[in-house]
Amino acid sequence: MAERPALSSAPELVLQTETGSTVMAPVRDYHVGRDPLSDIVLNDARVSWHHAVLHPEADHWTLHDEGSTNGTYADGRRVQDRFVGPGTVIRFGNPQDGPRAVLAGPLPVRGPERPSAVSMPGLTSTFRKPATERRLPPGTVRIGRADDNDLVVDDLIVSRRHAELRPLPDGGHEIVDVGSHNGTFLNGRRVTRAPLAPGDIVGIGHSAFSLVDGRLQEYVDTGEISLDVQDLTVAVDRGRKVLLDHVSFPVGEKCLLAVVGPSGAGKSTLLGALTGQRPADHGTVLYDGRDLYRDYAELRQRIGLVPQDDILHVQLTVRSALAYAAELRFPEDTERAERRARVDEVMRELGLEERAGQRVHSLSGGQRKRVSVALELLTKPSLLFLDEPTSGLDPGMDRSVMQMLRGLADDGRTVIVVTHSVLSLDLCDRLLVLAPGGKVAYFGPPAAALPFFGFDAWPEAFEAFEADRQRDWAGDYRLAPEYRRYVTDAVVQPRRPREGPVIITPPSPPRSWAAQFSTLVRRYTAVLSVDRVFLVTMIGLPFIMGVLLRAVTRGELTRQTEMNALLILTIGGVLIGTANAVRELVKERVIYRRERAVGLPRSAYLASKLLVLGTITVLQAVVLTLVGLLGVDLHAPGGRGVLLPPLAELVVVESLLAFAAMALGLLVSALVPKEEVTMPLLVLLTIAQVVFCGAVLKLNGVPGMEQVAWLSPSRWSLGAAAGTIELSPNPANPVAGDPLFRHETGAWLRNVAVLLALPAVFAFLVSRLLRRHEPAVMRK
Repeated sequence: MAERPALSSAPELVLQTETGSTVMAPVRDYHVGRDPLSDIVLNDARVSWHHAVLHPEADHWTLHDEGSTNGTYADGRRVQDRFVGPGTVIRFGNPQDGPRAVLAGPLPVRGPERPSAVSMPGLTSTFRKPATERRLPPGTVRIGRADDNDLVVDDLIVSRRHAELRPLPDGGHEIVDVGSHNGTFLNGRRVTRAPLAPGDIVGIGHSAFSLVDGRLQEYVDTGEISLDVQDLTVAVDRGRKVLLDHVSFPVGEKCLLAVVGPSGAGKSTLLGALTGQRPADHGTVLYDGRDLYRDYAELRQRIGLVPQDDILHVQLTVRSALAYAAELRFPEDTERAERRARVDEVMRELGLEERAGQRVHSLSGGQRKRVSVALELLTKPSLLFLDEPTSGLDPGMDRSVMQMLRGLADDGRTVIVVTHSVLSLDLCDRLLVLAPGGKVAYFGPPAAALPFFGFDAWPEAFEAFEADRQRDWAGDYRLAPEYRRYVTDAVVQPRRPREGPVIITPPSPPRSWAAQFSTLVRRYTAVLSVDRVFLVTMIGLPFIMGVLLRAVTRGELTRQTEMNALLILTIGGVLIGTANAVRELVKERVIYRRERAVGLPRSAYLASKLLVLGTITVLQAVVLTLVGLLGVDLHAPGGRGVLLPPLAELVVVESLLAFAAMALGLLVSALVPKEEVTMPLLVLLTIAQVVFCGAVLKLNGVPGMEQVAWLSPSRWSLGAAAGTIELSPNPANPVAGDPLFRHETGAWLRNVAVLLALPAVFAFLVSRLLRRHEPAVMRK
């Protein structure tokens, strides 16, 4: 049967079903089935995924059964191929009560009304029917989640008091945001107050509103959306290396799309372009007819992304991990009971109720992936992306995860999964195969992919991609009938070419800075409180270092022991602070990247680390100093320090040193590529701090060495501590004549001031390094 018939003299027909009418022009085939990408979609269990085809011949139409399980019936008789025309009654799946369709002539008979399109940006091509339509009442219309609003929007990402629609003196209206957390949008742009013109769309949460002829129409994004990808191109190295090369394909409603290809084919790049986290240099992504890049600030709440690595703190229980995520993502005025109800709903949907109290690290790989998906489903995204969700799983878990994704798509979402696994492609509706260079080698049903390439197994196909890099795989596909059927004929959105860079408005935080900071502090405290290794180290290290210090002093500081005692005190502070922080950012990099993408402020994240780790570090420093020196005769001049009692000054200096070392540890953690290299660097940092503290090498007046030592917290802390007890004069000592070690108010205060300034410098550098690991849209 021809894929694209030539122009024929077959009559134009109208196929009427219970859900609407389809005008069939005699220029192509019309496919019927449960596949959301079919021309006529029938959501009935008796209907096969690809059930039948209506095909225009020379002067008539033919009904062809595509090997359906339950059969196709015309005028009560099961058929394989049959001529049909006006008046033919067709049943699919059962001759008596299967889904019914009637063919009529070119003038449509009266039947179910087709949802009409509204002439407004973004909804023109989607043909959505308004969920509600009401006459606009006089006066101000209050919109929000609370029950006492004039227009109640039952959506947790909508604030209780969100916006107001106010009349204007000239008879028009304006939309006013009344302090909502997730924002009010006019034609995709966030606004605080703006007049409305005919056809304007007001976006609030998952709903869109428009004034049409004095009536307020509401369109609700229920999840059944389409995605149209048009000519996406991404290049690096000033255009010399192409990562994506004019990638185009349509994705229908309730579709599960798998993206496969050899390493380096651009799968991750495509994922960044489709999610808006790394926009394409050229091309367009249409989310149900709306430009995703242009309206990203509004639409990003409807996009979920599950990275390859877990986006969870594995020390927490399933319920607490989801509860903290809900607290970060929902508006500040969302009550705890509302958030808990949504968490319970998502856990039920994914079968996690029995695991609610179990810690994430104790779950199997498949169960952990379910929790990561649950986290993304909290805000009810319509478009869900997953990057290698089955990586590292056994074949059984692989199948289980893919079956879960199949169910999510069937429930009313569009799901796109990037994968190396080909074990469960049969569960997908569509398959996108990328060849090296980011070119589309195939797009269509998974079952037809290998026959299209002419191979019996996927390893052979991937080997061919690598072995024959000069072959124009994309050109071969564009000339094939599969390209016309599954790409050209399946596209319903008009082309919207775009060239050059795109400016995406980053999303705003769903909560205030203080609220985000408070949640992060509580979550981080909870994570550390159940980390047994950290707890043992945190409690034991200062006591061990304190005991070693007391063993050196033996009850008093003498000329022979004072420098050794101060050196141990310095090493202890450096080790405590650096060890606490050197792993903390690199191990959470994937979590931070995802939370940053949904609006988490970088400064709130960093401040939470500084507060929690800083508090722990300072307490450890106090314990170390008291265990090592409490009751020890310090032999300070006149029994006094520079400004305070000697022990009090040493506690202050040790606390500042440990805090500065902690900030330096965060800097290293933000700099390293992976967690495994942090422990060797911890040893190196500790040795470097000893070298540059001034106790083992003369630094004062040594060009280069002295300047490098300025960035070493141990240099200034040792100077302040030595000034407190006033080291005994010893010409052979490296610190002899060093102005930083004097028992003087000015010298001591300068040392303390630098110890206060260094953490601020390190924190600034950490912030800049964190920016490198953020989605491109959030780098501001």
